Amino acid sequence: MVDPTAAESGTLLPASGGDGHLLVETVPPAPSSLRAFWSAFSENRGAVLGLMVVAFIAFLALFAPFVAPHSPIEQFRQFVQQPPVWAGGTWQFPFGTDAVGRDILSRLIYGARISLGIGMSVMIVSVALGIVLGLASAFLRGAVEVVVMRVMDLVVAIPSLVLAILVVAVLGPSLVNTIVAVTVVYLPRYVRLVRAAAIAELSKEYVVAARVAGVGKLRLMFVTVLPNCLAPLIVQAALGISDAILEAAALGFLGLGAQPPIPEWGAMLADSREFIRAAPWIVTLPGLAILVTVVAINLMGDGLRDALDPKLRRS
Repeated sequence: MVDPTAAESGTLLPASGGDGHLLVETVPPAPSSLRAFWSAFSENRGAVLGLMVVAFIAFLALFAPFVAPHSPIEQFRQFVQQPPVWAGGTWQFPFGTDAVGRDILSRLIYGARISLGIGMSVMIVSVALGIVLGLASAFLRGAVEVVVMRVMDLVVAIPSLVLAILVVAVLGPSLVNTIVAVTVVYLPRYVRLVRAAAIAELSKEYVVAARVAGVGKLRLMFVTVLPNCLAPLIVQAALGISDAILEAAALGFLGLGAQPPIPEWGAMLADSREFIRAAPWIVTLPGLAILVTVVAINLMGDGLRDALDPKLRRS
């Protein structure tokens, strides 16, 4: 007799027993794709730690008005260069204050909103443009491919920071122009990645079958081929967020990014570099914020790479 609960839990396979009775084996159902992804991702403990840190920073960024103890631009003139609490300061300003009496903890929390916003904006725009240009190059070929790829080669030939400075110098220093400049710098990596992945897929049987069935070119590009190119693109997008944060911080440090009093981490470093001896915490804390965020995102990206690419999955 077959147990009905066993029948619901998996596939039933008949087998004959030694006494002639019919035995039934249950095969457990295959795990869902999401569960399989998490199982592979969680094998990398560094990736899980990075995900937790990124989630915590994202939480602070989203709820900065409720988490930050003070306004990021409010000045407490009676507490100028107040040391942090572990250096003899007070709990009113746990991370101390800067040269004009602004709470560093509040500026770091609001700065997470700015820096992560820049990273996410650059990633979204770069991925969207990279998908369009990469698929167009792979499918249309000819003059379209030559023009797109030569422009991308020209962008890659110029050092990233020099190109970003050039774009900001033309457009003017601002937060929006910083996003534009960093997007221009990192766009070629997505275009090249999508183009290479799409060309590799074009020779496969399912694409040939779709073409024989009369599938339109746009549907073939974005519905048939693109989903099979997403795994490396997702990994590159995750790692690209940290690169965009570093590039934006470099522009902010040079005075070409977010302008005062916006609490961007690179601009905070630029404002406080003259106090590196007198008040080292003013310089150290924004630098640590950039370091921790970038390392956490890179660890998370490594876990995504291992989980999405079976060839790189750890045994």
